[in-house]
Amino acid sequence: MIETDIVIIGAGPTGLFAVFEAGLLKLRCHIIDALPQVGGQLSELYPKKPIYDIPGFPDILAGDLVSNLMEQIKQFQPGFTLNENAETIDKLDDGTFIVTTNKGTKHHANAVAIAGGLGSFEPRKPILDTINFFEDKGVEYFVKDPELFRDKKIVIAGGGDSALDWSIYLADVASSVTLIHRRNEFRGALDSVEKLQEYKKLGLVNLITPAELVSLHGDKKLTAITIDKNGIQEKIETDYFIPLFGLTPKLGSIANWGLEIEKNAIKVNNALDYQTNINGIYAIGDVNTYPGKLKLILCGFHEATLMVQSVYQRMNPGKKYVLKYTTVSGVDGFDGTRKEAEKAVVKSIE
Repeated sequence: MIETDIVIIGAGPTGLFAVFEAGLLKLRCHIIDALPQVGGQLSELYPKKPIYDIPGFPDILAGDLVSNLMEQIKQFQPGFTLNENAETIDKLDDGTFIVTTNKGTKHHANAVAIAGGLGSFEPRKPILDTINFFEDKGVEYFVKDPELFRDKKIVIAGGGDSALDWSIYLADVASSVTLIHRRNEFRGALDSVEKLQEYKKLGLVNLITPAELVSLHGDKKLTAITIDKNGIQEKIETDYFIPLFGLTPKLGSIANWGLEIEKNAIKVNNALDYQTNINGIYAIGDVNTYPGKLKLILCGFHEATLMVQSVYQRMNPGKKYVLKYTTVSGVDGFDGTRKEAEKAVVKSIE
């Protein structure tokens, strides 16, 4: 039996940052994740993709963000159960929990934080007769390593942020990039749309809208794709076709834990501490939902911070808690030094 203060289900960026915030409160964490490595979607789907909305970083590769988070939490020595699914959660009479994985590993904790991102997921595939045949033979649903597309002809389909971002990024890697979207309007960030239009004018990206996918061609490997633009069909030679239509989330075993679910996400009380309908079980990051929810990494960091404050109070009812800024207290512990500076920034929470 693994003993800890908080079991965190999900080793994505939100789950990892929760370890840091918990460590500042002297709370121990153990993380469970179905993947064999930490990082969640950042490591599994797009480790080489730049992220632009992390405070303090004009841009940072997804894999580098994971590495930085791991370095940040190293001092708090969290435990990890990787390559195992959290199957069941049992609440004991004393209010603590037993979380058991599909391989029978048991974890005992005072609180559970579900930080499972989208849960398990699979790509949304375009409806094309031979799409399954060409998977790993020219059809790729994720860009894990951009070098795979070095000096290749690429066709991307989609109208969201991923399609826009990868079209722009791969324009400097591939020999040619064609972006196909069924509408003239895009769902991505305005800045990305403007940059894409600039790349089109410069001849760096071939933009075809509105257009529909018709068929894929090739013998043992993909060689071309046929599209329909305004009733006229066109065959485009390509080495790789990357349909980026988003992911279909599947909560998996989470759906069987008695939690209140809305549109494949866990409802939480965002007015207080991101607790679910079960006292002591929290949901943070993309896996949760509440009015005004934004599925951003930085929002997950905020939710993790408030969650661990609530767990501290849960474990220490009625105990006076003193919140100190890390610029004064330091990360290694509150040593009681620099009294005058502390008085200026300390807030007491009864």
